[in-house]
Amino acid sequence: MSLPIPGTPVRGSKTGKPIMALLDLLGRTWALGVIWQLRKGPLSFSDLQQCCENISPTLLTKRLKELQQTNLIEKILQGYQLTQVGLALFEVISPLSQWSQQWQLSFDEAQMRQGSAHEQ
Repeated sequence: MSLPIPGTPVRGSKTGKPIMALLDLLGRTWALGVIWQLRKGPLSFSDLQQCCENISPTLLTKRLKELQQTNLIEKILQGYQLTQVGLALFEVISPLSQWSQQWQLSFDEAQMRQGSAHEQ
């Protein structure tokens, strides 16, 4: 699978609109997870591997390379960290965490309503 770059064809877009390239990249296994783990600062390869539920070294290496090539993370002496562009992306996606918790509550409430409807 080729690297999703804005302006080139990506999954879901023959024109490679920037949003489609971003969604293609973030939709890859552990890409978003790596960004999320780096939100508080640099992590070494082994720390990242542990934080990402023991992701395989091969997959982590691939994701790190892709995220570096797309300017979202950079390698430094301490390991890996978000670039300024990566930090800006995190600020955009961070509110999704709170929203997802509310979404889960809506599922829980719907299941409770369904359960009490079956009891009647």
